[in-house]
Amino acid sequence: MKICLPLRTALLLALFPWTLPLASAAEPSPENAMVEKENLFEVTPENPYRSIRIPCILALPDDTVLAFTSARSAVSDWATIRLLLRRSPDGGKTWEPARIVADNGKAVTDNPVAIWDAGKKRVHFLYQVDYSRCFHLWSDDSGRTFSPPVEITAQLAGFQKKYPWHVFAPGPGHGIQLKNGRLIVPVWLSPGELNPSGKGRAHRPSVTSTIYSDDHGATWQCGDIVPDTLKNMNETVAVEADDGGVLLFIRNEDPAFRKAIAYSRDGATGWTKPELNEALYTPVCFASALRLSGAPDKSRILFANPDSRLKTKSMVKWGGRTRENLTIKLSYDGGKTWPVAKVLEPGRSAYSDLTMLSDGTILCFYEHGFMSDNKYNTRYLTVARFNLEWLTDGKDSLRP
Repeated sequence: MKICLPLRTALLLALFPWTLPLASAAEPSPENAMVEKENLFEVTPENPYRSIRIPCILALPDDTVLAFTSARSAVSDWATIRLLLRRSPDGGKTWEPARIVADNGKAVTDNPVAIWDAGKKRVHFLYQVDYSRCFHLWSDDSGRTFSPPVEITAQLAGFQKKYPWHVFAPGPGHGIQLKNGRLIVPVWLSPGELNPSGKGRAHRPSVTSTIYSDDHGATWQCGDIVPDTLKNMNETVAVEADDGGVLLFIRNEDPAFRKAIAYSRDGATGWTKPELNEALYTPVCFASALRLSGAPDKSRILFANPDSRLKTKSMVKWGGRTRENLTIKLSYDGGKTWPVAKVLEPGRSAYSDLTMLSDGTILCFYEHGFMSDNKYNTRYLTVARFNLEWLTDGKDSLRP
């Protein structure tokens, strides 16, 4: 079901949804504000998957949109998991049926990461199997078909010298390509002691880093470990900084319940000590970030995360809090401050990923809804299409 909510005021947004085509005016205006929502995946009694989570979305220059997710046989990170794709040829207005893009039988197949390679005009796609192997495949036809997977686990051996690990995972969410062509994928690692049940390995303690490629994905290198100064840093998203370096927005379990940000001049080495950002509350959850614009235009970075700071009760033994109130925030100063914030999904909502179309329309692919069998198992994966006029109440625009 698709919901169109042109926003004139907060009251109208709440009470009177109706469909409105995109306006053509170039100047920022509340009248041009737009948000649309559509559920792409749903857990139902008829569905063979008992859990559908971990959104990854990528818009290509021709406005083809690829939306990936992890379809699980049970409510567990160690279930039998396949990676599914829904493809839109028209900027998220219509969607092709779901299809499998990665399947390893009864193994865990998870942590989808998609990257657009402008030099090769190629979509790269990475994922992990059983949290111990990493695979890379690609598409040269806008996601219609993909290459056979190539295992790149051996290329990650350099991490063992820096941080002996048994558990490894990329992303999740989108990776980035720098202006110099370098591909960047955030990763996290853990010693991964065996779980008492014998099923899988623990994800804590953990650290974060990146892998990178300077030859369009032919080979992958290990970056430096981000200074291990916060508790259990793991799922991370990368954003190109204003000066061409890289910012990492890092999930962690520090008692402050804030996202941490670290910086590297090349996205691989010399990471700064991660700093908690007061404005970026998190209940301990993966978040997404996306650069919307930069020099010579004004700097804009977008951030999406459940901001449920009023719900402080721990839901699980490792301290995670209620995931709800998915909020979009905007920074004009490289991620230091976040003066603009608006709730996209007030109810139960969790992981998200962000991308942008050629006309400045923003897409947020996110988990929401509730399944009674598990406090973190969401019912839907939904894509929202919105613009900067909606987020800023008409004060800013990305329209050409």
